[in-house]
Amino acid sequence: MNQYADTLKGCKRDNCSALSLVRYADDFVIMHEDLHIVKNSQEIIAEWLRDLGLELKPSKTILTHTLNELDGNVGFEFLGFHVQQFKSGKYRCSKSAHGTPLGFNTLITPSKTQVKTHLAKIADVIDAHKTAPQAALISKLNPIIRGWSNYYSTVVSKDTFQKVDHLTYDKLRAWAKTRGKGGINKAKYWRRVGNRNWCFSTEEGRELLTHQSTPIVRHIKVKGGASPYNGDWIYWGKRRGEYSGTPNRVSTLIKKQKGICSHCGLYFTSTDIVEVDHIKPTSLGGKDTYDNLQLLHKHCHNTKTASDGSLNKNHDDKPF
Repeated sequence: MNQYADTLKGCKRDNCSALSLVRYADDFVIMHEDLHIVKNSQEIIAEWLRDLGLELKPSKTILTHTLNELDGNVGFEFLGFHVQQFKSGKYRCSKSAHGTPLGFNTLITPSKTQVKTHLAKIADVIDAHKTAPQAALISKLNPIIRGWSNYYSTVVSKDTFQKVDHLTYDKLRAWAKTRGKGGINKAKYWRRVGNRNWCFSTEEGRELLTHQSTPIVRHIKVKGGASPYNGDWIYWGKRRGEYSGTPNRVSTLIKKQKGICSHCGLYFTSTDIVEVDHIKPTSLGGKDTYDNLQLLHKHCHNTKTASDGSLNKNHDDKPF
């Protein structure tokens, strides 16, 4: 694509940045503001694949516009996400890098196909557990709900999560009715947890997760000139604490320690394995609170544990 962009009129640098190719495995998207250039790019890729004995799959190959309708299509789907632009007013629309209003906003949402697939999977699990204990149903559904919600937690998913939770609740009501002689057995299957009502949970406290309980955390793009190999450990250490996939406790400790390992004094990198350590081991009376926690490299944690006395066991010299 870069070679083709070099043949276009105008500044080569601007042409290369304007023609974008985003690829994941064998799926890819080509984006450019000129439809003619996109069509030429499609022909170039089709010809290149033909030499390898491959071809573009017709059912997955479409020409579309993200704002205006083109051949009945608006927006596109990629990796389970739907990308589309919507017209917006002067004060609510997105702005260019120079601060110029664009007149639209770009929204990335879970695709309708993936939502239907997810709901069908939940329905299949519920139907397969018609006679199973409530705890077994919850333990089977929770990983499915958690994984799907986390995948879409960085995009515009709030309304979708609410809709999916509502449809899941309707399916659970039907499940409860088949076991309650026409009633839903509210007192048996739904309880108040904290300040939340109608929580699908057991007497032992096992609770069904909801999609809405997953916080929406926007993905923070990597700075254009940043690289894990340029030695900017301060940037990568702090970024790791802001990454949506980082556990809350790890993120909090990274920010508290300013991205520095408490044992060796070096910055955490994006590839380091980190572990949470109790400054005073719990086996010696230490508490599981933030003032007694620190984040260490895995090898630093091993060194610290070997010398903090937590591995020593008190044996009675005269047990008998």
